[in-house]
Amino acid sequence: MKGWKGSPQSILVGIAMLLSLALLPSISGCVGDPQSPLSRVLRVVGGGDQLPENAALEFERFSQVFKKYSIDPEDENLDYFGFAFKRLRTSYVHEVPDSELIDAAIKGIEDSKPAIGATQSEALVEAALDAMTASLDPHTAYMNRDEFRESFVQTKGEFGGLGIEVTMQDGFVKVVSPIEDTPASRSGLQPGDLITHVDQDPIQGKTLAQAVQKMRGKPGTDIDLKIRRQGVDDFNVTLTRAVITVRAVRWRMEGDIGYVRVSRFSERMEGGVISAFAALRAAYGGEPKGIVLDLRNNPGGLLNQSVILSDTFLNAGEIVSVRGRNFQTSSVFTAEMGDLANGLPMVVLINGGSASASEIVASALKFHKRATIMGTQSFGKGSVQTIIPLPIDGALKLTTALYYGPDGHTLQARGVAPDVILFKKVAEGDPKPDIRKEADLPGALPAVDETELTGQSAVPVTSCEEIGEAKDRELGCALAFLHAGSTAKFLAQHGSLKSM
Repeated sequence: MKGWKGSPQSILVGIAMLLSLALLPSISGCVGDPQSPLSRVLRVVGGGDQLPENAALEFERFSQVFKKYSIDPEDENLDYFGFAFKRLRTSYVHEVPDSELIDAAIKGIEDSKPAIGATQSEALVEAALDAMTASLDPHTAYMNRDEFRESFVQTKGEFGGLGIEVTMQDGFVKVVSPIEDTPASRSGLQPGDLITHVDQDPIQGKTLAQAVQKMRGKPGTDIDLKIRRQGVDDFNVTLTRAVITVRAVRWRMEGDIGYVRVSRFSERMEGGVISAFAALRAAYGGEPKGIVLDLRNNPGGLLNQSVILSDTFLNAGEIVSVRGRNFQTSSVFTAEMGDLANGLPMVVLINGGSASASEIVASALKFHKRATIMGTQSFGKGSVQTIIPLPIDGALKLTTALYYGPDGHTLQARGVAPDVILFKKVAEGDPKPDIRKEADLPGALPAVDETELTGQSAVPVTSCEEIGEAKDRELGCALAFLHAGSTAKFLAQHGSLKSM
């Protein structure tokens, strides 16, 4: 596999994480103690920088509210909030008025209904940071100690639980995609399902992190979920928790075509792709006739892994650019010589569940005409999140930049349009599928430009053969396209209805 150099964001985050991990002992000493762990950290990472006058006045406004409710008004947690406030106001993808940030923080405290002079300062600051970050966009968040540790688990690709990719919708946990060969997939959970209760406890009123933590547990223990699914009455399903080792890449031969499924962009992806191609060639006894790269319902993951996967099939050219508020959060990634597939014809399958890193790959391979993109328009999550560890415990997950495809257009709130759209005919009277995109999320950052996304052609997915136990017609279309030998022949054979 071709080499990759870490992005400026990943290097900065790595340094910050090392500082954070090196200073894990509990906070001690008073605010003015220059030897306290928090004071030392603030000096090292610039927490002592002076706020501009207007920002300082807004911070003082927050301080008065904090001191009103805190059991210890001089507690160092006020400095902890100040550090986070400084980082957010200077690192977020665009400038936000200080007054709006502080208004949100104060509202977060007041909505938590604290007792005057009797509330733990840590709880006040967590409520303030949760609300302040939630006021921005759906992907910016404050992570407390446990949530920060959980972020490491996700990128490693191994954890204990049920095996579902989730988000929040209407106050419930929404299933984005069950992970293959896990309790969730074996129980029949489907993309779009809403989890309304966990062990009879309502989800509404909880954050996503709190809901996920409740679903995690000791392997072998049971959990009862109440599910809301379009078109049927709410129902309950009981799952047994397991150790979930996410297999980032799966592969098999479909006749003379190699099939490679990338389910997430974790640290396991790169090695999985290398193993996949070696196994495909061994199974077929040589080069397959083509490759299907399946990125459907892949919610994304690590930026560097999306660059690696794109570079795997490209010899040159831009893959993606990251453009932030300043040069420190801006960079361009380009491909180097070497195509692991040796120029074999390729189809990339995407759908509304393909997001972020998946869209980077699809955009790059489409622009450079290395692959034909098939399916439905992708999710449109084109923002970059940087994890900024805070002194001692916790972190900010900030949206710091946007992804731009090699065509110069942002992916945010737009996504990637397939070259060939695969659509399902909906019978009269049948409910239309609830397909939500990034642009539909409350507080989502808007598209930077209004360039219309268009596909070349559309075919009914029912015109293609069902493949395997899953009766996968989209895969059937991809195989038929590669066997047809050209777009024109495939469209002629499968009834292209219109240009889009």
